[in-house]
Amino acid sequence: MKLEGTAFQILVWKEIEKIPYGETRTYKELALAIGRPKSARAVANACGKNPYAPTIPCHRVIRSDGKLGGYSGKGGINTKKKLLKLEGFKF
Repeated sequence: MKLEGTAFQILVWKEIEKIPYGETRTYKELALAIGRPKSARAVANACGKNPYAPTIPCHRVIRSDGKLGGYSGKGGINTKKKLLKLEGFKF
């Protein structure tokens, strides 16, 4: 699939694609993984702009405090909860 977005968004989305089914990462962990350790907020913004959800599984990205954060895919946070529950996430 050809991704359309800013270079930073595409970098984040490609990293999100690497998160295995049933696992989560924090925005901070993603920022570290892309070599931008101080960009957790920008990573969160890129997740929020992801037009490819759930194909690019931004529902697997959560806050560092364990809270879910947001979800811009169809159905919002309720869909994020459902997808995570299907993947075995414990609330």
